[in-house]
Amino acid sequence: MGIPRLIASATTVLLLTGCGGGLSPPVEELVGSSSPAPASGDQQPPVAAVRPADVRANELGVVPVLMYHRIIAKPSSVYDRTPADFRAELERLARTDYVPITTADFVTGKIDIPAGKHPVVLTFDDGDPSTFALGQDGEPAKGTAVRILQEVAAANPGFRPVASFYINADPFGGGAAGREALAWLHGHGFEIGNHTYGHTNLSSVSDGEARQDIARGDEAIRQALPGYRPTTLALPFGARSGTDGLVLRGTGYDYAGALLVGANPAPSPYSVDFDPEAIPRIRSQGADGEEAKYGSTVWLDELEADPGGRYTSDGDPKVISYPEGTGSPAERFAARAVAY
Repeated sequence: MGIPRLIASATTVLLLTGCGGGLSPPVEELVGSSSPAPASGDQQPPVAAVRPADVRANELGVVPVLMYHRIIAKPSSVYDRTPADFRAELERLARTDYVPITTADFVTGKIDIPAGKHPVVLTFDDGDPSTFALGQDGEPAKGTAVRILQEVAAANPGFRPVASFYINADPFGGGAAGREALAWLHGHGFEIGNHTYGHTNLSSVSDGEARQDIARGDEAIRQALPGYRPTTLALPFGARSGTDGLVLRGTGYDYAGALLVGANPAPSPYSVDFDPEAIPRIRSQGADGEEAKYGSTVWLDELEADPGGRYTSDGDPKVISYPEGTGSPAERFAARAVAY
């Protein structure tokens, strides 16, 4: 079961529906910073800081974007994980050379990780208190996803404690607790993204209603975090409007990427296959049970079995290295791309 065969189209991903860091600069600045300057007639191709072949670099390879909802002791659906299972998955990622990055950095091509390492994006939907809450000491409460992430990162230098949280109205219990939670996450390098205000299935409402609910969610985030501008959107149920571009741009919002509900790894943002309006995610799940073949355990096994297909960094964020004949870079990144 090879990786290329299992990479699903956006349409296929949408059939697999379910419940669907730091100050982010404006989207146009992010995108602009990662777009190459026009090549002059005598410009030489960039050169990576290490020999790409030595680390088997492939920056056109696929990236796991993992999706979580609740971290609870007694799961009641396939969208829940126990604290022990969540910790074990993070430890596996650290042990197999993955480095967390935010969705914002991923979709805008700002991937800066050491040579030989692989990016992974950790995403949390719905703003559930089991994923983040503050204890009486003002630090992440014991047993929450963020506390576990911090503990795993502390035990594994280089494994960054960053993730992207996608929220609706009144996240993390709402009220003052919710505002304090958002402020803490923002202040500690986590991305806050939009999940629509009312967790609306955007395929079941009019275009006007879809735009309104996205804009309300965006406004709520900006009100809670003055000066902050969301960069990405996670689509509730993985469902999007049939109108092209609607989920990315409208009055009151402007996004660099929109996340689906899972099924498979995402194409590299540097690849011609990357679609910022339909970025697939992988549901965190064990190897057994309902739809396990679409879950994180099975997919991480697949990526380890076929390491040449996954994104492996050359260590130089200015250069996009990939094995010759394995893919094609998107036009806007072509000046930075070097095949070997």
